[in-house]
Amino acid sequence: MTPTADASPLAGFAENIEFALVVIDASRNISFVNKSAERMFGYDKAELVGKTLDLIIPARLRGAHNAGIARVAAGTPSKLSGKTVEVSALRRDGSEFPIELSLSVWQGPIGVSMGGIIRDISERRQRDMRLYRLAHQDTLTGLPNRLQFDMQLEDALERGEATGLLLVDLDGFKKVNDTLGHATGDTLLQALAVRLPAALDANAMVARLGSDEFAVLLRGIDKPAAVAAAANSLLHSFEQPFEIGDHLLKLGVSIGGAVAPRDGGDSEELMASADLALYRARQQGGSYRIFEPGMRNAVAVRRALQDELLRAIKAKEFVLHYQPQVCLESGRVLGAEALLRWKHPSRGLLAPADFLAVLETHSGALTVGNWILDEACRQSAAWRAQGFAPITMAVNLFAAQVNAGTLAETVTLTLSRHGLPANALELEVTETIALDYEERTLAPFRKLAKAGVGLAFDDFGTGHAALSTIKRFPLTVLKVDRSFVRDMLRDPQDAAIVRAVLGMASDMGLSVVAEGIETRAQEAALYAMGCRIGQGYLYSKALPAADFENLLKRAEHLSDDAPAIRV
Repeated sequence: MTPTADASPLAGFAENIEFALVVIDASRNISFVNKSAERMFGYDKAELVGKTLDLIIPARLRGAHNAGIARVAAGTPSKLSGKTVEVSALRRDGSEFPIELSLSVWQGPIGVSMGGIIRDISERRQRDMRLYRLAHQDTLTGLPNRLQFDMQLEDALERGEATGLLLVDLDGFKKVNDTLGHATGDTLLQALAVRLPAALDANAMVARLGSDEFAVLLRGIDKPAAVAAAANSLLHSFEQPFEIGDHLLKLGVSIGGAVAPRDGGDSEELMASADLALYRARQQGGSYRIFEPGMRNAVAVRRALQDELLRAIKAKEFVLHYQPQVCLESGRVLGAEALLRWKHPSRGLLAPADFLAVLETHSGALTVGNWILDEACRQSAAWRAQGFAPITMAVNLFAAQVNAGTLAETVTLTLSRHGLPANALELEVTETIALDYEERTLAPFRKLAKAGVGLAFDDFGTGHAALSTIKRFPLTVLKVDRSFVRDMLRDPQDAAIVRAVLGMASDMGLSVVAEGIETRAQEAALYAMGCRIGQGYLYSKALPAADFENLLKRAEHLSDDAPAIRV
């Protein structure tokens, strides 16, 4: 056939585009391929043209392809025409690979012809698989992560499967991190990722939920005794110490279990049941507990409180009270700690001990935490506008605020909105937050510290936090826990701890706030040790904003040599 004037440019286009072009007739014979198709499938044009399409289709898929081509050849409109689908193709070397196919059908001089525009999507599939693994797999241990675990648990429950669940909590892991370093801790977690599955049946799925939190999903398990047997097997697996480099490490473990549907019909209820069993196991130490129907009342109470908290957030029932932080030498008010209270419609004013543990894990924790930050800054700005001497406002953070990933931006915008300088605010973190050494956690604190925002470590000395915590966090303040202050006059060990914290803070250029000061004798002892800032009932309980304002007014009338304020 002599090419027309338009045929040559079209032929040049077809030969040089990056996509493979393959044309077949109604008998499935290949009538045209371009250079990209030759490269993609590994054949020369002469080896393809005239052959059937079976040459580049995996054997297991040929029946379906041939049936579809036959229907189109008989005049049935193709459902794939004009659409893009993903299928598998076959190279000359016998290897399969994924392709993206766009099909066209037309009537030509020799009857029906079909053409495919083909793209090799192997790299895209590999990238998608990598992204999937990153999203669903813990990068350190290779175990499924929380997202994958939640998906599998939801799937099992939606299918109505009987399902066992175990929550595993390690005892002593933080100490390993603090004393031997994070490289050793990471290696220990990797060792656990091998030992835990080895102690269970093949159908058990072990996942890493967090730093040292693991969970086990037991699909098809409908008896508490079977879940208990799995928990017991895990418990025994910890009897042998872990050999990590030159170290022989002995870890304790607590395990809580639950069974669906007996202990919960949805994932939230089932996890809550297992978590309550884990709490009971922790109380016993080095043991496991399976959820029992008698525990359900505690779960019901917790869920009722969660519902009440949701209503309280919507109804704006939370208020802030403020406890002064006082200069032990002059009695001047140097700062205030904003403390959350709940104006419950029937139970009256509730202290944090009545609801904070549930609120911290509640879906509304981020909303409440950001409200506390905003309200405390608003109040601080209002007092400054009234002419009171500037004081530092201390605000406690929820883990949800840190995990949201926007802490630095939220704090910066809040300060700007209320016209406050960065040094007007001090953020207080607990060891739960401080012990998370991931860069995503540290980065916002470093950014805020560089801007001038203070960072205080609350209740120092009561838990697992150690010198490595202080070193990594850009701290400006250590708060000595009230339990040490309370007993320091009669317990030499408590006095030694307070003295050591003060000495260490002085060497590191950190301020110290002693909490829980209730007597003048405690105040005098702390001052003699070098402490200069205190907080406690000796000066004032936490007060509503209006009462705290009156305290500020009275404090302003004190002379420089007046005693510390007491309300």
